[in-house]
Amino acid sequence: MSYVPSASRYDSMKYNRCGNSGLLLPAISLGLWHNFGSVDVFDNGRNIVRRAFDRGITHFDLANNYGPEPGSAEENFGQILKKDFPGYLRDELIISSKAGYLMWPGPYGNWGSRKYLISSLDQSLQRMGLEYVDIFYSHRPDPETPIEETMMALDSVVRQGKALYVGLSNYTAEQADKAIQVLKSLGTPCLIHQPKYSMFERWVEGGLLDVLEKHGVGCIPFSPLAQGMLTDKYLKGIPEGSRAAKEHGFLKEKDITPERLQKIQKLNELAKTRNQSLAQTALSWLLKDKRITTVLIGASSVAQLDNNIDALNNIDYSESELKAIEDILK
Repeated sequence: MSYVPSASRYDSMKYNRCGNSGLLLPAISLGLWHNFGSVDVFDNGRNIVRRAFDRGITHFDLANNYGPEPGSAEENFGQILKKDFPGYLRDELIISSKAGYLMWPGPYGNWGSRKYLISSLDQSLQRMGLEYVDIFYSHRPDPETPIEETMMALDSVVRQGKALYVGLSNYTAEQADKAIQVLKSLGTPCLIHQPKYSMFERWVEGGLLDVLEKHGVGCIPFSPLAQGMLTDKYLKGIPEGSRAAKEHGFLKEKDITPERLQKIQKLNELAKTRNQSLAQTALSWLLKDKRITTVLIGASSVAQLDNNIDALNNIDYSESELKAIEDILK
């Protein structure tokens, strides 16, 4: 049965201006880091993307290496676009991709050289069946490549029509400051920065957010739920089959310490006083800062997606709530 988008898809989503640009992004964006690869059930991912769009999420975030297998998330997303978002619907979507991590063997399949970045974007466009992406990121800084070369590659893909905007990810405050200035001098301003940021990962507050605000650059935190720790999944320890229980992946069993578990439980009790799930409180806590344009979530099911989007029903915090959260996190 063919997909027909909801006629009310823009009625309840909140859209924020991205830095000083003309682009509005939904307050919550969908990332395809997990659950959309070749090892996952295609129709589940397809249903999540459809539901996200029906609820006003227009921004879908990918990278060349998302899967597993690397590249398969872009291939699957390309199939979803072909089946469900033909013609004019492409103009209602913001699609982003990145390059910076290992993608193919040899000296040209990693890091931040002009050779790698431009080749990688060409491959991403082919996998997704697109003429351009809306945002193309340098996924991480390259300590061996001049930052000018990496930024010139980003400038080139915009001038070639392969990307409309460019962004940075995982750059420190100092690195971002320099990269943003180089891009500005080239005539292609930096649109957005994608750092890891959550209640448990707050390094961006040590200067990066100030740099982005100074330059009028948007911010889209990834891993806002700390790989699932800021959900009700780990309230009673580590359940079988959870991300922390698996050998592969970024969240390890050792990360769920008794001290952290106690903080998770206290935050969950606070979330209840706000009539929110812990995940909803963790997401809305990020959005309280006006420097945050949109928060990047993942989803393994439509129900999980809906729960996360419902965080937007309450993004206001009292001073006492903010103090209580800081007391828990200390």
